[in-house]
Amino acid sequence: MRLVSALVCAFALFLTGVNFVQLLPAAQWWQAVSAPEVTQVQQMLFHYSLLPRTVLALIAGAGLGLAGCLFQHILRNPLAEPATLGVASGAQLGLTLATLLWVQSTETERQLAALAGAVLVGGIVLATAWGKRMSPVTLILAGLIMGLYCGAVKSVLTLFNHERLQNVFIWSSGMLNQYDWSAVTFLWPRLLIITLCILLLIRPLSLLSLDDSVLRGLGLKLTLVRVVGLLFAIVISALLVSRIGIIGFIGLFAPTIAGLLGVRRFLPRLFASMLAGALLLLISDQLVIWMSRVWLTLPTGAITAFIGAPLMLALLPKLKHRRLSTEAVPAPAVEHRLSINLVAISLILLCVTVLLALGLGRESEGWFFSLQEMWQWRWPRVLAALAAGAMLAAAGMLVQRMTGNPMASPEVLGVSSGAACAIVILALVAPGSSIAWQLPAGFSGAALTLLLMVLLTRSGLSPTRLLLTGVALSTVFATFLTLYLASGDPQVGKILTWISGSTWKVTAEQALLSGVMALVVISAIPLVRRWLTLLPLGEEAARSQGVNLTRSRLIILMIAAVLVAAATLCVGPLSFIGLMAPHMARMLGFRRTMPQLFTAVLLGMGLMLIADWLGRTLLFPFQIPAGLLATLCGGPYFVWLLRKN
Repeated sequence: MRLVSALVCAFALFLTGVNFVQLLPAAQWWQAVSAPEVTQVQQMLFHYSLLPRTVLALIAGAGLGLAGCLFQHILRNPLAEPATLGVASGAQLGLTLATLLWVQSTETERQLAALAGAVLVGGIVLATAWGKRMSPVTLILAGLIMGLYCGAVKSVLTLFNHERLQNVFIWSSGMLNQYDWSAVTFLWPRLLIITLCILLLIRPLSLLSLDDSVLRGLGLKLTLVRVVGLLFAIVISALLVSRIGIIGFIGLFAPTIAGLLGVRRFLPRLFASMLAGALLLLISDQLVIWMSRVWLTLPTGAITAFIGAPLMLALLPKLKHRRLSTEAVPAPAVEHRLSINLVAISLILLCVTVLLALGLGRESEGWFFSLQEMWQWRWPRVLAALAAGAMLAAAGMLVQRMTGNPMASPEVLGVSSGAACAIVILALVAPGSSIAWQLPAGFSGAALTLLLMVLLTRSGLSPTRLLLTGVALSTVFATFLTLYLASGDPQVGKILTWISGSTWKVTAEQALLSGVMALVVISAIPLVRRWLTLLPLGEEAARSQGVNLTRSRLIILMIAAVLVAAATLCVGPLSFIGLMAPHMARMLGFRRTMPQLFTAVLLGMGLMLIADWLGRTLLFPFQIPAGLLATLCGGPYFVWLLRKN
């Protein structure tokens, strides 16, 4: 391993030297560093762009390694780092809000906004897991879901302020481009002060590797030490995000590499993590510089994310976790059955909701109801919302029962994001493609995502492993979508609106196709109800009843993939309807397969329809996409489920 480390250092120096020589001959380096000539463009670029960028990569990489080591040591979690805990996304959202609210904001105000966002999100994540003794799975899930939630809020803001926030998209993908030394002079003294403060607390922080009961016996103020240490890590994360955007997974790599090198004591591991982080970010950024000459320019954050997700998957077996059961979420002790009266009342309520959605609305003069005039304009989006809600609810119920995982859903597992990425790729390859091609593309993306998860979780589809595998894949898909949104493509506005879950441009053809798809595919689910009843009981119980696990799972996955692909075309990749509707059905007492399916589908239809109606009336004349509005409700609901689990 030491030989590998030496080779990595040599490669970093070699690649940096190659990029330096490509810009400026080695004989002129010293002059460019000490006193560049104003008339020499290459020397000016070397002094004010390439050199500060290289130094910034070293400083930022060391800071990310320091923050990652603190998070992992204090939380005893090998997957903890600023990106996976949602801290970086919180800082980014705070900075976005500062950009909108204070146009002439100073650097200090931007720093405070980023710090406030990071502290708020970090506090929510830690509060979610605090009562669970800092469960690794709960921490990572809460952090990643809060990251998705912050992204949804940012998407809402971007829809109404696209021009003002276009640069934020580019910056947030992790750009290290520099035009002076201001970022370096801003970061290094602050990181140095924080590092010195951490060194003053090195003894109590080192003791955190011992058991909690031992620490209490020694008289250590355990909570205070943890909070102070985590606060330092959060401040570091906020500082870095405010200057360079989100650079994911460096904070995950660096401590892992330090551990592989055999560094076990906390203080040496802290410095080893900083060194590893600096080298990793330097190599990543130098690769980006080299690729910009031979191929195309990519953000440094995208490179680290594409490399980091596979490492996260490799580290999942190290997590200590308990199996989640389908009874993890509170449900009534009494099980209810569907009756004719209950079905009739439910359908009547849904019909009333549909009529209100078709006829009730707002205009410049106030509220109005005109079903006779408005139904012909609104029925496509109403039908699309109903169909999408039904399909996502059915897909969520399928995935939850198949995996025995109460936290599983198409949105959380990345299935919806996989479908969305496939459709975006189709839009890039074949602009103006019809819905006849979009549906197969979305199905292929969803099916490949599900199959990849099955292959990556070969050990019996362990619920927690499956869940975190899906979240890791979601990170890759989200990075790809961010790259596209930052590319400046003319179709960005259209794609952004669709990704946000808008139904206002759904055509009659698309609405009818979605309705037929929902009716046909959901009608086929009763054919696999026996499998859906037995699979939640566990592999051994299902196998003892003659269930072919591989075949049954593949068929269920294919049905779920078709449902997710068709729904994603209407409301985008994020809505959390697939998570909320099945749980709400269980909480109402419908635990058996068919009653739960029927109730979840009705709830999904109602929730999406209400979200669509609220989206067009809350901020009239502006419209909030139904998918985003459902996400804004679904994110807190997921965190609440984690608290109750």
